[in-house]
Amino acid sequence: MSDKLTYKESGVDVTRGYETVKLIKESVKRTFTKGVITDIGGFGGMFAIDKDAYDEPVLVSGTDGVGTKLMIAFMTDKHDTIGIDAVAMCVNDVICQGAKPLFFLDYIATGNLLPEKAAAIVKGVSDGCVESGCALVGGETAEMPGLYSDGEYDVAGFCVGIVDKKKIIDGSKIIEDDVLVGIPSSGIHSNGFSLVRKVFFDHKHYDVNDYVEELGMTLGESIITPTKLYPKMVMDIISKFEIKGMSNITGGGFYENIPRMLPEGISADIETKNINVLPIFNLMQKEGNIDIDEMYGTFNMGIGLVMAVSKEVAPQLISYLEETGEKPVVIGKTVKREGGINICHN
Repeated sequence: MSDKLTYKESGVDVTRGYETVKLIKESVKRTFTKGVITDIGGFGGMFAIDKDAYDEPVLVSGTDGVGTKLMIAFMTDKHDTIGIDAVAMCVNDVICQGAKPLFFLDYIATGNLLPEKAAAIVKGVSDGCVESGCALVGGETAEMPGLYSDGEYDVAGFCVGIVDKKKIIDGSKIIEDDVLVGIPSSGIHSNGFSLVRKVFFDHKHYDVNDYVEELGMTLGESIITPTKLYPKMVMDIISKFEIKGMSNITGGGFYENIPRMLPEGISADIETKNINVLPIFNLMQKEGNIDIDEMYGTFNMGIGLVMAVSKEVAPQLISYLEETGEKPVVIGKTVKREGGINICHN
């Protein structure tokens, strides 16, 4: 080491950042929609709104990370889908207000930047954006030696969507006896992984490479399955049916998230008999000896999105979704009552 200190000698090699930009350029450009008016590398990403498409445009924003699911990516050394989770955690929230995702920005922080690993993460982000119909207009890759251990990183994102004011879905139209329709999840999604890790790795000492008969794959393959993206499906159905309320089943499971779409004086009765509980949840409940209410208060249990519709609309909506390949199920109804929801486990 020379007497003259450099940024590189402190642990940050800016040339790795330049190499990362080269590696991610094509992935990012796949996401560009017609509203994008900047290339990557600028100080700010710009997006032009189609002023003729909206009477009173309202911007809806959301930001989130993927939590300790990142540790599963570290364990499996699989980094090309965690970016999908980052996108899903944001866009799946934004659509609950009826907003179409417009653009997304990502933030990746690490100790020592490995361009190939960063490119794999951004490829996942780009895949998620393409599937969601939104553009990846910018981001930040921060190299912070001393803050993160070797091989570790964090990923978070930020999404902006748009909806006409008169078409905002806020739950205010929900009344007694509306039907709650559930749309299946792809797996655990990106919540509850502190408990997931506690059960499988601290308590039962599984390895991510262990093949699990009940799952039909290794444990790692099951729990790193990326979060399902709902934007294109939701944008389609809200153009055809009156959806009164939507709830993204994230952290807090059913008990916390379903009430978020309900107006004052309205609650819900949930029956789990129609829910196809995914094998990973049954395995986790068994291995951790977890109470059923704890499971429904932490995980999505196989239902990633819940919609409130009228009794008249419900059969039409279900039929349409089935035609598109989805497997919707009626999971309950709204009731006139104060307080939290009730879940009946038949």
